[in-house]
Amino acid sequence: MARNKNLPSKLRRAKKMKQSNTLPSWITMRTGGKVRSSPYSQRHWRNTRLKRD
Repeated sequence: MARNKNLPSKLRRAKKMKQSNTLPSWITMRTGGKVRSSPYSQRHWRNTRLKRD
């Protein structure tokens, strides 16, 4: 993709980057280890494309 990205694309990418963070450790402890990752954190930047890029 081009080096220069338009603002809506950058905002969508930033949101997905924030969603892909790991969960806080207190959530894992509170659920007894049943919840270890967010469904959004399984997305990889190279394997999965975003909708409107």
